[in-house]
Amino acid sequence: MWVFLAILSVPLIEIGLFVTLGGAIGLWPTLAWVILTAALGILVLKGVAMYGAVTLSRDMSELRDPLSPIAHRVMVVLAAGLLILPGFFTDALGLLLLIPPVRLVLIKLIGRRLARTGNLSSQAVVIEGEWEEADWQDASNAPDGPQSKTIPPVGPTRH
Repeated sequence: MWVFLAILSVPLIEIGLFVTLGGAIGLWPTLAWVILTAALGILVLKGVAMYGAVTLSRDMSELRDPLSPIAHRVMVVLAAGLLILPGFFTDALGLLLLIPPVRLVLIKLIGRRLARTGNLSSQAVVIEGEWEEADWQDASNAPDGPQSKTIPPVGPTRH
């Protein structure tokens, strides 16, 4: 329900801002703002596409945590998408996401939220069980002894 209201409210906020801010600054500055922020969004997206793999491999080779740079790149791509969308509200959100401290705070908040709801687990799941090989070559090694008439197939294991 909350997602539906958020999706519905964004265009309404954008229309209200276009009417009020567009009326205050005029038609041409409004159009110039929309075009410039879209161009900025495209440049940011192009920069992430060009240099993202290089910086990620550098972070991996320096044995840094790869999750933080990936989360920052996801936020930058989201910021670029918001800048490409026409509107003052989405542009403001996109520009905020381009600021590294803001991204860091958002990443920490999302990480805490995921850890609290249990969707993000730092512990490995261990499934215990018993197994034995079912790899008999002849009837003398079969569990029933040499009197067994059938030889099970070679290869599979029983769990």
